Amino acid sequence: MSKEIIEVPVLSQAVRNVGVPLSLVTKANGFVFVSGTPPFDLETGKFVRGDIETQTEASLRAVQRCLESAGTSLDKVVMVRVYASNAGFYPSINRVYARFFPENPPSRTFVPVGSWPMEFDIEIECVALV
Repeated sequence: MSKEIIEVPVLSQAVRNVGVPLSLVTKANGFVFVSGTPPFDLETGKFVRGDIETQTEASLRAVQRCLESAGTSLDKVVMVRVYASNAGFYPSINRVYARFFPENPPSRTFVPVGSWPMEFDIEIECVALV
């Protein structure tokens, strides 16, 4: 089994600019793994500021871009993990999330985190089929 690191336009460089030692997207053995993805602006690679719904939408759009760069899509996602800086954001995140996965949503885990190293409130990771 081999792995392939997928370069995502704008976003992979944004991760490198932040100095985090990770690959945003890795493809292996028929799966695509998308690292925890914050609310990136798809054009500039900067973090999107705003309320949790704005940040959730930006994060999911970034995840979608990552998947498409690897040759797959949201409808092939099998597992999602949502990390949020506040458990109270759960209903707002769900409202946005439901628009991206309107039917047959993938398995999902919601994880409230106690502290956060950067200036955003959400990060979303997933695993998808190729």
